[in-house]
Amino acid sequence: MQATADSRIHANGAIAVIFAAQHSGRDASGYAEMAAAMDALAARQPGFLGMDHAGGADGFGITVSYWSDDASARAWRDNPEHRAAREAGRDRWYDRYTLHVARIERGYAWP
Repeated sequence: MQATADSRIHANGAIAVIFAAQHSGRDASGYAEMAAAMDALAARQPGFLGMDHAGGADGFGITVSYWSDDASARAWRDNPEHRAAREAGRDRWYDRYTLHVARIERGYAWP
């Protein structure tokens, strides 16, 4: 698991994009390369606040990315490199996925 420590992700009104996916098990090295590239690309996008990842041995994983506002989350969705990665994911790396977008009403961190 990789987690953010940025307190801005708990800001009221921030946007959480929740991506839950079952990996196909195909092309694991290609997936790892693309995932690292997308993490780095997201971090450079205006409005990016942070990201959390968790995954199990069964190939199920969840990534939550946090954005300052809805416009920033939509700009990430529409980024051409991210769009190409999504298409590759559908073709190769995922058996299925769900994506939800939520506004953060309240958040807490410890310590």
